[in-house]
Amino acid sequence: MCGIFACHKHESVDKFKSDALQLAKKIRHRGPDWSGNYTRNSTILVHERLAIVGLDSGAQPITSQDGDLSLTVNGEIYNHIQLREELQSYPYKTLSDCEPILPLYEKYDIDAPKHLDGMFAWALYDAKKDRIVAARDPIGITTLYMGRSSSSPKTVYFASELKSLTDNCDQITAFPPGHVYDSITDKFTRYYNPNWLQEGHTPSEPLDLLKIRHSLEKAVRKRLMAEVPYGVLLSGGLDSSLIASIAARETEKANTALNASEYDSESKHLAGVDDAGNLHSAGWSRLHSFAIGLPNAPDLQAARKVAKYIGCIHHEHTFTLQEGLDALDDVIYHLETYDVTTIRASTPMFLLSRKIKAQGVKMVLSGEGSDEIFGGYLYFAQAPSATEFHSECVQRVKNLHFADCLRANKSTMAWGLEARVPFLDKEFLDVCMNIDPEEKMIKPSEGRIEKYILRKAFDTSDEPDVKPYLPEEILWRQKEQFSDGVGYSWIDGLKDTAEETISDEQFKQPKAEWGDDIPTTKEAYWYRLKFDALFPKAAATTVMRWIPKADWGCAEDPSGRFAKIHDQHVEK
Repeated sequence: MCGIFACHKHESVDKFKSDALQLAKKIRHRGPDWSGNYTRNSTILVHERLAIVGLDSGAQPITSQDGDLSLTVNGEIYNHIQLREELQSYPYKTLSDCEPILPLYEKYDIDAPKHLDGMFAWALYDAKKDRIVAARDPIGITTLYMGRSSSSPKTVYFASELKSLTDNCDQITAFPPGHVYDSITDKFTRYYNPNWLQEGHTPSEPLDLLKIRHSLEKAVRKRLMAEVPYGVLLSGGLDSSLIASIAARETEKANTALNASEYDSESKHLAGVDDAGNLHSAGWSRLHSFAIGLPNAPDLQAARKVAKYIGCIHHEHTFTLQEGLDALDDVIYHLETYDVTTIRASTPMFLLSRKIKAQGVKMVLSGEGSDEIFGGYLYFAQAPSATEFHSECVQRVKNLHFADCLRANKSTMAWGLEARVPFLDKEFLDVCMNIDPEEKMIKPSEGRIEKYILRKAFDTSDEPDVKPYLPEEILWRQKEQFSDGVGYSWIDGLKDTAEETISDEQFKQPKAEWGDDIPTTKEAYWYRLKFDALFPKAAATTVMRWIPKADWGCAEDPSGRFAKIHDQHVEK
């Protein structure tokens, strides 16, 4: 991951360059390792680098041999070795996993993103055509914003975070995931359009548990591509525990099979082994895991069990309610949202990320995406039909870039730490989003709890030759949303503080500019005021509030404890 800033069709780009460098500096926390820039015609690209792959030669912007193409990328391209083999005639200048985007553009033009497997946001400038092309990964794991100024409508800006755009732009939008932008047409084109994403389509693929297991293992394996120490975020819930378990197995496998002859062709690529037998992966001999919570939080207790069981080196951190409250302004500054759910969950992740970076880690695996894919939130138990269950899953996946992807990206990148999310792998998504949704339905009376088929996929009780992935009590642990699992008093403390901070009279007088997006709780009102003070121009088009589905009879509060099937259920 890195930070990118780009401006195209600026009226005086040479004079603007010093300003552009300062605007990029606002996101240097995303890329503290090196800075680079490229200026040509009326376009400037700026890059703030976090070095994960190609440490010695991966500085950006990356230019073609003739200098006519230049590229700035925020992301990781997991199939870069395969792309280099397919595009061998291109004169590569670096070992960067991002450089193959240049020959892909030469060959496929705006279809280039279709051939990428990874998480990314990039801007590519073609000097011969005076054209900028920008793209964002299929789900929006990597953040990207686009801005314009009404005083200079031909000028277009791109940046990894809002804070780099607010000085010059009065029109800012979140760049749509799965799309590519072409300045020649001034239009977006959707390049990612799988069947399951089609409106009105209900999947019908039969359930294949081994296919789920193997595709997730493959997704984790490819995300261990790194030349720096890495770890896993471990909450002790099902999703992070599965990722940690698989990563521990793959790390052990990589460290005991350094001879490339022990890998088959596919495994070479996924593990980062090149044809010369070099393993482009770095880390400790054992996986390290990281957890955070209030003292004795449910997640901390569960994470300890998982870490001991899978044999990783575990790091447990705690925070106090006051430390969380003290961090709120910084969290909202970095997250660039006022969504209640995102802020609740991001604060512990933000605090933990700082601790992880201080321990010498630059990359972690995380468990975001599973609940959206499998309908894992407890309110899904109230889905009236399989068709509506699937439709809600699709909607949640489509909106991940406003919620959990944004949280995972910005909470970690605030400290120069990269989060990778195996559940949002394209192949895994295609497997799991095409399963007949009847198989995903939550049916407590039949023993089918949330994410039942994911749990069954990794249940090895009838496979005596396979070591269990997780302890039984973790594999079948009830869903806890991260903001609940770090300690129930965290959310309670936020609510109490908001009640003390926002008076009844103030709450009854929302700002006129909020329009129909009026906060319905004092906690939401409090966060909105903090956001407005930082980003007064951006709210309407860059933030979406995460709430359970109201027409299923769900409580408005997003906490899982308000779901009727939660073990610690609380009334509305």
